[in-house]
Amino acid sequence: MKALRDPQRLLAGGLAAIRAQFQVPETFSPAVQAAAETAVRLVPDEHGDRTALPFVTLDPASSTDLDQAFALERAGGDLILRYAIADVAWFVRDADPIDAEAWRRGTTCYLPDGKAGLHPALLADQAASLLPGGPRPAVILTVRIGPDGDSRLEGAERAIIRNRAKLAYETVRDDELPDGFAELARRIEAAADHRGAARVDPPQQEVEQDGSGHFHLAFRPRLAAEERNAALSLASNIAVARALYEAGTGLFRVMAPPDARAQLRLRGTARAFELDWPAAMTLEQFERTLSGTRPRDAAFMLAIRRAGQGASYVPFRAGERPWHAALAATYAHATAPLRRLADRYVLRAVLAVANGRPVPEEVTAAFDRLPEVMARADGRDGQVDRAVIDLAETALLAGQEGTRFAAVVTDLSGNGARIQLCDLPVVARVAADGVQPGDALNVRLVAANPERRTLQFEQVG
Repeated sequence: MKALRDPQRLLAGGLAAIRAQFQVPETFSPAVQAAAETAVRLVPDEHGDRTALPFVTLDPASSTDLDQAFALERAGGDLILRYAIADVAWFVRDADPIDAEAWRRGTTCYLPDGKAGLHPALLADQAASLLPGGPRPAVILTVRIGPDGDSRLEGAERAIIRNRAKLAYETVRDDELPDGFAELARRIEAAADHRGAARVDPPQQEVEQDGSGHFHLAFRPRLAAEERNAALSLASNIAVARALYEAGTGLFRVMAPPDARAQLRLRGTARAFELDWPAAMTLEQFERTLSGTRPRDAAFMLAIRRAGQGASYVPFRAGERPWHAALAATYAHATAPLRRLADRYVLRAVLAVANGRPVPEEVTAAFDRLPEVMARADGRDGQVDRAVIDLAETALLAGQEGTRFAAVVTDLSGNGARIQLCDLPVVARVAADGVQPGDALNVRLVAANPERRTLQFEQVG
């Protein structure tokens, strides 16, 4: 998503319109709020005491919905990751008002000016969040990572933990992190490379306003601490997926690779950005040459993300191997239950499998229902993201009507050519005759309307 830096709130109306158009919920009903007030008074009685373990969290400085805390130790050549996940299921019981509302929402929906939470803030940003200070209920996943980066789940338990420090991506020092943190990330990265996983981690696009009132685009590359922290979730989710698949149960995240037509469009986009993608090099190989610190590489990474066929959820089916093409692995979502409904049920299944118990029937039934619910939520989030991008792109170009831009055709359709501007990560359409994907052309901006989130270009000689 493009984050909008808009201190004068010139685009506030546009974001409000997006919320209204896609029915992004603004508040929770009194019944849900009352249920949350009751839930936070529950006293954990199924949790072991693991407050002696040195857990810390690592997130953006402003985050308060902290899903994960971690502790590391060495065991010979292996690294043992204890990954504590917010125990949302302890606070949210089946069919209570909070649960019913979570099934309606599916996910937390993020916009540049705030979020619409999956759960009330009293839970998501307070009692269930793994904030420092008071003890918090959690599900601890114990994951063993070998020297080759292979990760296996060794246990799962409900426990009370204490977060020793809320560390921030922007300010954390290496000496504040557990021994082995950087090494674990290197192992996971090496394992991903060995599997042939995609390496597409684009920086965040931001549209900033300059002193003259115009908007311009900036990139915020992912920080080293952010990259390494993501490896913890990746290792844990792959380990969880393996354990559930071997047990014949679970809900998995799957994704197909970009198809041939999408890859053809990407080659046109690469030409637009003057990136050297040899004809004999596969997309997976080319991805490994990209760097999020180079603006054109970063813009191309975003194009790859948009070109994919999208991820979805599937329940376990005997004889079928669920596969996530970008990760080149069987994968599950288990580590963000404050923000994704599905994770709460995957964690409940993991607790059962890891402790030799049958998966509760209500969890198995939920696995059949969740793909449709999560697809609807993901679809809404995707539409919101796309609308925010459209708003950002129109804000970026507003006031530049009449300006000529170099572009490359990336695709054709009944209503013209899909183009990628060469010097800006902006995708648009233009009426053009006799062109093919990959062709270069010049276009003139006719109109940029942030209110309607529309761009109009015309082809020029």
